[in-house]
Amino acid sequence: MEPAPGPQEKYQLITRNLQEVLGEDKLMAILKERELKIYWGTATTGKPHVAYFVPMSKIADFLKAGCEVTILFADLHAYLDNMKAPWELLELRTRYYENVIKAVLESIGVPLEKLKFVRGTDYQLSKEYTLDVYRLSSMVTQHDAKKAGAEVVKEVEHPLLSGLLYPSLQALDEEYLKVDAQFGGVDQRKIFTFAEKYLPSLGYAKRVHLMNPMVPGLTGSKMSSSEEDSKIDLLDRKEDVKKKLKKAFCEPGNVENNGVLSFIKHVLFPLKSEFVVLREEKWGGNKTYTAYEALEKDFAEQVVHPGDLKNSVEVALNKLLDPIREKFNSPELKKLTNAAYPDPSKAKPAEKGTKNSEPENVVPSRLDIRVGKVISVEKHPDADSLYVEKIDVGEPEPRTVVSGLVQFVPKEQLQDRLVVLLCNLKPQKMRGVESQGMVLCACSLGEPRLVEPLDPPAGCCAGERVYVEGYEGGHPDEELKPKKKVFEKLQADFRVSEDCVAQWKQRNFLTKLGRVSCKSLKGGSIS
Repeated sequence: MEPAPGPQEKYQLITRNLQEVLGEDKLMAILKERELKIYWGTATTGKPHVAYFVPMSKIADFLKAGCEVTILFADLHAYLDNMKAPWELLELRTRYYENVIKAVLESIGVPLEKLKFVRGTDYQLSKEYTLDVYRLSSMVTQHDAKKAGAEVVKEVEHPLLSGLLYPSLQALDEEYLKVDAQFGGVDQRKIFTFAEKYLPSLGYAKRVHLMNPMVPGLTGSKMSSSEEDSKIDLLDRKEDVKKKLKKAFCEPGNVENNGVLSFIKHVLFPLKSEFVVLREEKWGGNKTYTAYEALEKDFAEQVVHPGDLKNSVEVALNKLLDPIREKFNSPELKKLTNAAYPDPSKAKPAEKGTKNSEPENVVPSRLDIRVGKVISVEKHPDADSLYVEKIDVGEPEPRTVVSGLVQFVPKEQLQDRLVVLLCNLKPQKMRGVESQGMVLCACSLGEPRLVEPLDPPAGCCAGERVYVEGYEGGHPDEELKPKKKVFEKLQADFRVSEDCVAQWKQRNFLTKLGRVSCKSLKGGSIS
């Protein structure tokens, strides 16, 4: 039997692979006296994806260090964050999260009996907690509340009061769960410093805060539940895993913003302490890496090919996902999954005159709209009014797109700019050149006709998903059938708002970084 780790060994286990620790001295002082009490919370919103293996592997470290660990299913937070989880689905989504998080923990060998599982509504609706929310709201400025939630609470054009309450509730959770420390991603840092500032004002102790790095998604940006192509769901089929990895950004020799390489670093290596690159004998055969740095060096020097890297990740990932898929193959959990996350494309049409009265099946989530970067622009060889563009949308090869922008946008203004591209129209030939997408543009309603390509928010990456507010879920059609006229029906309600934001039925077009807009054509149409 191995001897129990001492305070220094516990400290190393608790802090390894973290990006930042706030309160290191306090952490060490507690470890010298007793076991650390720590909690990790997750809002029960979109379906958990494979990046959840990162906090789960840290929870395994906490348990090895003897910590008392609480997992909070933050159901009330999910509702307060711009109703990411509608009230009528809150209970179902919380049950889904409980089952899937436990399945993830079991798949990496974490003993569930050593963990405490709590729901937010178990204590957040109590008289004492509610009174503390009021007490805190009398001290916290609007500026501080908005700043604290900036990285976590969903950004919308007209923020709700509930989003300002979110940081206060998360701060109070530390006191009501009776913990010494809170663990989360580095995107939670502003909420953690908010808690350190305001909890002492109520007479409560300042806690230790432990932060994991954020895991880049497959498109090179943050792995997000609302960005479909950036992440792999825990219940994705093997063919879906293959398809998403095939589309993932993984440029030869490029180790920056490489979602596949980052996934190996932050998920697979911490869990297995090694990674095997699978290759045919003629390309050198299999190679086992026991240090991530060696793998990154070989990839940078193009010793490891992107195709081999993707295939190897696919094999390793499916080994982790197989027991989770098997558990959720039961009729009971299949029913729970479908009830917690109903397919919006199968929703019944709302009653006449209600808020969501769009025709059945015609919803914006069926459109595959992405951020694209224009790599090259040339005049069409047989049509003076057409450009032929090569546009990077996060796939292995750029798409060829034909657009009638010659009269409206100079060539040099298109070159290297970010655009918004509809990617699942059926490809069609335009004067002999096949076009594989449509650049979405704002158009003036009067004469003279003016056209401006829509602008994604600054900082977006090629391939990032563009969605309509409230329709983050659902899977886009593989290809829109021309006879169904899905795009045409939705396009009829595309408009540019008075502050130049692209909208569908007054709901904003968004990426994870904010609103899609145009330069000046307020009140215009979009085509």
